[in-house]
Amino acid sequence: MPRQAEVDRNTSETQISIGLDLDSPPGGEIETGHGFLDHMLHQVQRHGAFTLRVKARGDLHIDVHHLAEDSGIVLGQAFRDALGDRQGIERYGTAFVPMDETLAHVVVDLSGRPFLAFEPAGFEGDAGGFNVHHLRELLRGFSNHAGATVHVRVLSGVETHHVCEAVVKAFARALRDACRVSGDSLPSTKGLL
Repeated sequence: MPRQAEVDRNTSETQISIGLDLDSPPGGEIETGHGFLDHMLHQVQRHGAFTLRVKARGDLHIDVHHLAEDSGIVLGQAFRDALGDRQGIERYGTAFVPMDETLAHVVVDLSGRPFLAFEPAGFEGDAGGFNVHHLRELLRGFSNHAGATVHVRVLSGVETHHVCEAVVKAFARALRDACRVSGDSLPSTKGLL
């Protein structure tokens, strides 16, 4: 069965359309109107090894907050739909990613239970108007709507661009491993994810 999804979300603040194919090679157009958010979603696409298409617009005259949060929501919904009953998936994924002075660690559990532990504290700069608070909202939206537990730690770092990018690359690699089909049973003693 193809592990694909198409999800749209239209509000007074954002208009977002995401297409996802978990089993096709990395690729797909990404256009949000915000350069750094595009850059982060390209990292998900490339390092997650997913086909990911994103067409989004938001109230950037106010801030990137709504666009980041709602992109996370729609991305989470797309993963939830593409994963279906989660039969045979690996379920867990973890990755450490260095980027110069930065070292990020992300752990993902596609448990069906949303939870985000987000520890990048003290990075108050921004990259093109995007900061760690926007990154938190992107990942929180994903976690809540994918039904995923996500733990994010920055073990070292100075520059906000590097911190955000290392976190997203680690997130993508952990997500890739968690989505991988490795059997035919449900990875849960409860019999439900």
